[in-house]
Amino acid sequence: MKSFTGAPVIGDNFFDRDRELQILERRVRDGNHILLTGQRRMGKTSIARELGRRLEDKGWGFLFVDVEGANSAEDVIADVAEAVHPIRPITSRVGTAMKRWWEDNIEEINAYDVNVKFRAALNAGNWQHEGKELLRHCASHEQPILLVIDELPIFLKRVRGGEDGFQRVDEFLSWLRGVLQGIGNGSLVLIVSGSIGLTPLVNRLGIPDRINHLEPFRLGPWDRDTSVACFQRLAESCEELRFEDDVAKAVYDALGVGIPHHVQSFFARLRDHATMQGRDRVTVEDVEEVYRTGLLGPSGQNDLVHYETRLNEALEDESYTIAMEILAEAATQRVFTPGAWRCLEGLYARVVGDARGRIADTLEILMHDGYLEDSDDGHRFPSRLLKDWWASRFRNHIPLEKRRSEDESPGDVP
Repeated sequence: MKSFTGAPVIGDNFFDRDRELQILERRVRDGNHILLTGQRRMGKTSIARELGRRLEDKGWGFLFVDVEGANSAEDVIADVAEAVHPIRPITSRVGTAMKRWWEDNIEEINAYDVNVKFRAALNAGNWQHEGKELLRHCASHEQPILLVIDELPIFLKRVRGGEDGFQRVDEFLSWLRGVLQGIGNGSLVLIVSGSIGLTPLVNRLGIPDRINHLEPFRLGPWDRDTSVACFQRLAESCEELRFEDDVAKAVYDALGVGIPHHVQSFFARLRDHATMQGRDRVTVEDVEEVYRTGLLGPSGQNDLVHYETRLNEALEDESYTIAMEILAEAATQRVFTPGAWRCLEGLYARVVGDARGRIADTLEILMHDGYLEDSDDGHRFPSRLLKDWWASRFRNHIPLEKRRSEDESPGDVP
């Protein structure tokens, strides 16, 4: 088993998730379209690709489409056409249908050129029809097809910020639901996933019914035993190093929660640390040092900044600022309490309408995306790594209750 800290993993490098894969495969075979959710770095893309690989071994077709860079519905349709290209029987039917748009034999051009030519043929007036025909060709293929559309929420958030954004998001989601319901025979099954939540987005827009055809499936973190087993498997495959018996357990305790990417990253940094020290052994004492200097240090910033970047993409300006306030409070004070909520509401009541509702919506997103979890006394970070990073990031944060009391004049009502 190899250590991967960035790219999705499949095959022999894919660890655990057998139960999740069993459930997902059963739902896909039953013809259910799925909304795959889970906090960042949980392995949603990896499990979707591994499911596709296993279904391909059983006679299915598999299409994986990443639409993070798409700016329009036309871009998404062209990306699907590019993914279809290797499945020649579908490509042939698409080429025949699109002859009126180009002269080339679609089977003789590469996938990228298919994307470019397909995109050039699409516009606001025809994308719905041509996209529907493309998906119908997939559904009529002799093999059932699993289509995974990754990062759909990021695409929709980008569209939402443009001209007529709400209308375009509504139009796309309504079109997609209508096409899939029209096919309705289980020959084409869709999985939607992304590193920001789709459900909070449609809820904020007031159109939750646009995704009611998607059956939610949440991918949770590894438990302690699974996290330890993964680390030990990685250690066994590293022939040049010896790991003390309790290193794997110390790694889990340092992280606080079994996010697969963080387990992999911790292993890679421990291995690099030993190499830089000229040692052939990793000790329990190394774990805390590497946690502080590696994961939380300069070399670990790219991994952690990703969380803030995705949050910025998920939220509008004022909501993003509120999220930063909540996370800073939860990190530096260990918990975002109901009292802190009331103080934050008082501070923002002068800036945004319905401050309480805005804070509640923001908290829903922070919990949905795994930053915080509910506890008896408020909201806390489940991940020690994220809490410590945010605490360092906002080490000059002034507690909300102190700021609220200082901000109030004698005539203010608490």
